[in-house]
Amino acid sequence: MQLNLITFSFPLFATATETADSSLVLAAVLLSIVVIYLASKVGGELSNRFGLPPVLGELVGGVVVGISVLHLLVFPEGGADSSNSLIMTFLQSTAGLSPDAADAVFTKQSEVISVLSELGVIILLFEIGLESNIKDLVAVGIQASVVAVVGVVVPFTAGTVGLMTLFGIPAVPAIFAGAALTATSIGITSKVLSELGRLNSKEGQIILGAAVIDDVLGIIVLAVVASLAKEGSVDVGKVIYLIISASSFLLGAIVLGNLFSNTFVAIASKLKTRGGLVIPALVFAFVMAYFAATIQLEAILGSFAAGLVLDETDERVELQKQVVPIADMLVPIFFVTVGAKTDLGVLNPAIPSNREGLVMAIFLIVVAILGKVVTGLSVFGQPQINRLAIGVGMIPRGEVGLVFLGIGSSIGILSKPLEAAIIMMVILTTFLAPPLLRFVFPEPSVATVTEELVLDDSSEKSLVMQPPDSQDDK
Repeated sequence: MQLNLITFSFPLFATATETADSSLVLAAVLLSIVVIYLASKVGGELSNRFGLPPVLGELVGGVVVGISVLHLLVFPEGGADSSNSLIMTFLQSTAGLSPDAADAVFTKQSEVISVLSELGVIILLFEIGLESNIKDLVAVGIQASVVAVVGVVVPFTAGTVGLMTLFGIPAVPAIFAGAALTATSIGITSKVLSELGRLNSKEGQIILGAAVIDDVLGIIVLAVVASLAKEGSVDVGKVIYLIISASSFLLGAIVLGNLFSNTFVAIASKLKTRGGLVIPALVFAFVMAYFAATIQLEAILGSFAAGLVLDETDERVELQKQVVPIADMLVPIFFVTVGAKTDLGVLNPAIPSNREGLVMAIFLIVVAILGKVVTGLSVFGQPQINRLAIGVGMIPRGEVGLVFLGIGSSIGILSKPLEAAIIMMVILTTFLAPPLLRFVFPEPSVATVTEELVLDDSSEKSLVMQPPDSQDDK
């Protein structure tokens, strides 16, 4: 009887414990976001002061607070646990977090930050889609397709053959590493182009279109290689499915843009409460991202397509303004998280196991850079275009390269040196691209126009004749 009473009273204490756990998870998430925002602002401001894209500072800020330096923001997938996290240590000393509960809180906190990071890149691609134009992308569609195909074939072939012949890597791991070289981080490239004011240039549109196609091709290549690694053969049906679904999705988004624009404006005009424009837009973006994810594409392709569709509406300028503060909240989480997950320890040559990986990394980095730079040479019919800028814009692998690495690691086909080499390739291509883009895209020269002062007899005020460019902007 006494045991029953004691057992009966336990749910009260269990509820209190669950509430405490939830509050500690929230506390850990809030501390993580504080760290992310501080790293983002400090890194971005310092980068901007040195004339570099702020996104580079956000990535570096993430490295500083992440697994490589301060251990403030660490993640289980990188091999860390609660004992490696200074935030968990801080909560244990100040908020009563027990060592036994620390692992559970750490896991949940990491999951929340990872989800917020994914939301950040979805919002980023939605914003980029709003800044782009379907007609401009279609106009460079053939050039972008050629750039994308070259950017997949060249690094994949060079990387796979080089690893097999120079390093004696077995065929399947070599093919997987070659596939990791095909990816392009559309998130990082598009952000830098936007910061440089080059997103809507001819080069920017080709890079953006090629990066989208490259992402789709990368997913197809990943599906083929993953099937080969798991089953020893390629599932042809799955490959055909991915090709058809990806093509249909992107073409459908273009057609939808013509049909949906007027309907969206009509719906938004009838909504009178707060968020009457931005909330329906985000609903549409998330639905498109969901559909992309369900047909085994990247969710970011869906949000990008949603942005392209809504760019065709009359409300696009106002919508861009309303999306900016949302992006300011979520996008830094993505870039800082990418930096925080980057383990620079694999670059330490003092560790014997890193040396073989370093040699392979040098090879992969050279192939990764040259394999994308040559894509600019494939652009045709554009005599005055900056081909080097197009090639450089395709260099960063970023989160896409990490996805390839993560799947390869989970399958267990990559050796530790090869894993380290792929990580280093992803790190350097991600960090080199922003300053290189700044270098190959020089600041636009401002034409000095002599201003003439004309005296208006009626008002006796001096009128300034504006340069033609400023008149066009109005």
